[in-house]
Amino acid sequence: MADQENPEKTEAEEVAPEAAAAEEAAPEAAADEAAPPAEDAAPDEAAPEAPAAEDAAPAEPAAAAAAPSAPQAPPSTPKERKVAARARRGKRRGATPEERAETRAQKAAARSRRRASEKAKRTGAKGEGTPPADHGTGTPKIRMGTVVSDKADKTITVRIDVAHRHRRYQKIIRTSMTLHAHDERNDANEGDLVRVVEARPTSRTKRWRLVEILERAK
Repeated sequence: MADQENPEKTEAEEVAPEAAAAEEAAPEAAADEAAPPAEDAAPDEAAPEAPAAEDAAPAEPAAAAAAPSAPQAPPSTPKERKVAARARRGKRRGATPEERAETRAQKAAARSRRRASEKAKRTGAKGEGTPPADHGTGTPKIRMGTVVSDKADKTITVRIDVAHRHRRYQKIIRTSMTLHAHDERNDANEGDLVRVVEARPTSRTKRWRLVEILERAK
């Protein structure tokens, strides 16, 4: 009996480990079978997202290009005007040699037209073919003063009194100056009120000439 029981036990013992191994292998196989579909499904799900992002990226510049640009206000501050002028100069520097030559030619033509118009205005004001006026000797200065000395021969010393108002303080300021006048006949005496006129130099100090005696001294 003992021999018969042992073979049954051994068979049960042999079957039990095989069933346990089969049960352990079953979840692993199920996990292996389930894993590949998950990996295959991940790229399939991610694949549609990438093109969507790529399609959305070019849409933004297109929308920005389609939107009308707002009009820029003219520069108001000195700094903004300076920046705008610098930008314009930068654009001119980027011009081709042909464009620069054309700009120079246009400026030269404008200068020629302006100079011709100015010349026409000048000739029109003066008259075509009118010779320049001859310069005369000018109007000599005339002064009135009092004789303060007649001791020299044919020479009198005349004091010119000047009164003027100060520009800022409006005060009357009185000054005087003396000059030497030529008296050919020694007619004037000290204290006379005389009129003298500007004349050519007759000596080192005489630049005036006696014209008439207005009032004799008492």
